[in-house]
Amino acid sequence: MVWARISARDIDQCRDLGVVMVDVSLPVPDQHLARKLGKDRPWALEQIRRLVPTARELGLAVCVGAEDASRADPAFLRQVATTAQAAGTQRLRFADTIGLLDPFSARVRIRDLTRACDLELEMHAHDDLGLATANTLAAVRGGATHVNTTVHGLGEWAGNAALEEVVMGLKHLHGLTSGVELSNFDALSRLVATASGRPVAWHKSLVGDGAFTHEAGIHVDGLLKDPRNYQGIDPAELGRKHHLVLGKHSGKGAVRRAYAELLDLELEPAQAEQLLSLVRRFVTGTKHTPHILDLRHFLAEIDHPQASLVQQC
Repeated sequence: MVWARISARDIDQCRDLGVVMVDVSLPVPDQHLARKLGKDRPWALEQIRRLVPTARELGLAVCVGAEDASRADPAFLRQVATTAQAAGTQRLRFADTIGLLDPFSARVRIRDLTRACDLELEMHAHDDLGLATANTLAAVRGGATHVNTTVHGLGEWAGNAALEEVVMGLKHLHGLTSGVELSNFDALSRLVATASGRPVAWHKSLVGDGAFTHEAGIHVDGLLKDPRNYQGIDPAELGRKHHLVLGKHSGKGAVRRAYAELLDLELEPAQAEQLLSLVRRFVTGTKHTPHILDLRHFLAEIDHPQASLVQQC
């Protein structure tokens, strides 16, 4: 699919591009028609009637992109949909351009369109209020057949619906398989962050460093017993794994695991208790988790019999 304004000149430039569909974009709220284009509703409908067949004559399937559809009069939007279908359109793109919908209204707006026409319906959500993914999933519940996403939700302003969130949401909440394979997504995520110059926030869902990082003692204890205790999504689905860190909320079990994995050292419960106190003091003072050198230093502070040996390794 390529994108164009709903104009004869733009559509003509889609000739021989080797694509199968063109999205012809048309603003549909009165705000845009009057205050941006100086046009009215009859003009918009006439553009659809006149130019959709022009694109079809080039051998292209057509998606009418309803810009700022969430602010359009619902009755007029239904008229846009029926006019587009009559003109030979295959799909209607519902754009929440300034991100003002919530999931409840998104579902209703898409559901109403499914009742008014037989077109494929595509959802394009913006994240101005942090609801792009929720609105996209709600649109699917309402009958949307296609959705727009970007890696990490990158996009204008606050961004769009995140590819990884939508794919996992469709799978785990709706039981729908999108066909998107995410097992190597961690590598793609890092590539996109580097190429875009926009690093992923620590707390970003699914892909942030903190997404599968566990510190609290009760969580770590539960994970060690069975990952499903505190695992809604298997990180392996995204090419990731759980990462356990030591912090002020850690417990003795996490301390024993860290020393076993990092220093190949089995601790007695009393030793773990002493080291836990040192770990909490360290994290409170430095505001970061201890590194392996810090763990070695802690052994010396409790007079562990293998402290000198570990320091030399």
